[in-house]
Amino acid sequence: MHRIVVLFGTLLIILGLVAYFLLSDPDARSITAMIPAFAGLPILICGLIAAKPGARKHAMHVAMVFALLGAVAPWMRLAKSFSEGFELNEKTGVQLTMSGLCLVLLILGIRSFIAARRASEA
Repeated sequence: MHRIVVLFGTLLIILGLVAYFLLSDPDARSITAMIPAFAGLPILICGLIAAKPGARKHAMHVAMVFALLGAVAPWMRLAKSFSEGFELNEKTGVQLTMSGLCLVLLILGIRSFIAARRASEA
């Protein structure tokens, strides 16, 4: 599972870099376009730490906390755009993609936790 966490952390970092360098107007770039990368970096670090069996349990739990935050946080900004008249553009696309990636990671992590619990009970 730690390889999956590393993959999703990397995907989030790439999403943030793409949002900042390719989707943002070069004259009006904002650091907030890098938010997916800021969420992906601790997830990536947790995945790398989880490669050591002794630290795996704690690192995976911390990664799932960041995945939960990454799945929920974009909806705060999206809720504001819904109230102002929703418009699907690059910014909302990046937010939805970040939320989706983090939600998938969270679901995979929860399934992994359940499987590990069942394996330890057996």
